Amino acid sequence: MDSDDESFGEHDSGNVSSGDDDFAMDVDINNPRDRGQETDEYPYDVLTTDEIVQHMVDCIKDVNTVVEIPATITRILLNHFKWDKEKLMERFYDGDQDKLFKDAHVINPFRKPSLALKPKIKKSRTEDCEICYSTFPPSMMTGLECGHRFCTQCWQEYLTTKIVEEGLGLSIACAAHGCDILVDDVTVMRLVQDPRVRLKYQHLITNSFVECNRLLRWCPSADCTYAIKVQYVDPRPVVCKCNHVFCFECGENWHDPVQCRLLKKWIKKCDDDSETSNWIAANTKECPKCNVTIEKDGGCNHMVCKNQNCKHDFCWVCLGSWEPHGSSWYNCNRYDEDEARAARDAQEKLRSTLARYLHYYNRYINHMQSLKFEHKLYAAVKEKMEEMQQHNMSWIEVQFLKKAVDILCQCRQTLMCTYVFAYYLKKNNQSQIFEENQRDLETATETLSEYLERDITSENLADIKQKVQDKYRYCEKRRKVLLDHVHEGYEKDWWEYTN
Repeated sequence: MDSDDESFGEHDSGNVSSGDDDFAMDVDINNPRDRGQETDEYPYDVLTTDEIVQHMVDCIKDVNTVVEIPATITRILLNHFKWDKEKLMERFYDGDQDKLFKDAHVINPFRKPSLALKPKIKKSRTEDCEICYSTFPPSMMTGLECGHRFCTQCWQEYLTTKIVEEGLGLSIACAAHGCDILVDDVTVMRLVQDPRVRLKYQHLITNSFVECNRLLRWCPSADCTYAIKVQYVDPRPVVCKCNHVFCFECGENWHDPVQCRLLKKWIKKCDDDSETSNWIAANTKECPKCNVTIEKDGGCNHMVCKNQNCKHDFCWVCLGSWEPHGSSWYNCNRYDEDEARAARDAQEKLRSTLARYLHYYNRYINHMQSLKFEHKLYAAVKEKMEEMQQHNMSWIEVQFLKKAVDILCQCRQTLMCTYVFAYYLKKNNQSQIFEENQRDLETATETLSEYLERDITSENLADIKQKVQDKYRYCEKRRKVLLDHVHEGYEKDWWEYTN
């Protein structure tokens, strides 16, 4: 990269490495490198912010050696194609180049500029700025290849607003009304003088590069500034240098055995339903005609659906049509009519659906909360490890306690995800085997958790190691059995899902 390199040559990455001061920071609740199966043949690199910037510069250079256009334009074109170099090359050589540059909102560098785009300089050797309507010498005016020129101060204020207030990076368009030509990064860095604004712009460019590039993903852990770079996208676990384990494809915490699409569907459902579902179950009913949820806010049992397309009149008590109730509504003398019975059946079906959701949701949340509580075990385990070291045990010999908590957290994470998988799973013979494996893992996990929380402090030091190892090894075994069974089901198409 030529002059364009200077824009990022002094880039302040803002990268903060995670320290190892806190014992709990070494936690790896679901480290796939320990399991070996998921990360086989899935290479990836963990990049610092400076390495990300260098990777971006290298991508631009790779393209420039072939297409031979200005690096600033190359950056905009790559961003337009989400940094897919092969796709850009294909369009550049096989397609309509004029359309390519137009779609990317840049001026075709191979076309000579039109005379109409030349600056309008008066006889007094001055130009008018069409933003502030002041007159300036040409040296104080600047513009893009589109020919729109404004004074330097107006450009600075315009770019500062776009960067600081709107958070725009490579998508800043020309300041002229109706012009969609993008401002290149060299122009921005030349015009913007405030170091804080320049730094913000550099961070926006870097962030845009990662988020647009399908082979890169920021680590989702709080305050982590590392990114993961892969060779191809796959729903596989990756481990950041901060020890956070997540799925590269969807960015969520590693969620084996449930697939990304089902987890995304579950998270959306929980966001929509979980806060109000208990209250709805206790305080509302559904309109027997359109199934809209209705709250009874008065003593009268004559209900009128508020859905503008329904307006159905029905009885709150029996859910039958209101019309045959007449003046004796309080006796509900039509309670056993076929219409009322059908309405009650529909109501019961909806209630059953809600009860089923709550069954899986409550267990999902319970393991999520238990997982948070398990992290407190690291403090207690650390004290026990220090006590053991005072009784002639080496640091390596006492690591079994930390490993036990690591495995406990792995099991909690897996169990949490199994309830998402089970919610969408249709019943068959294999699903029954899955539920048995789930039960066995849950029982083993609770046994290990209870021992570590309650019994470990009262046990003789000599007996602890064997008991802990026996329990966490059994948990590991049950977890592997469950995951292997689910993965085998994926390969053999055992699993069918509800809508």
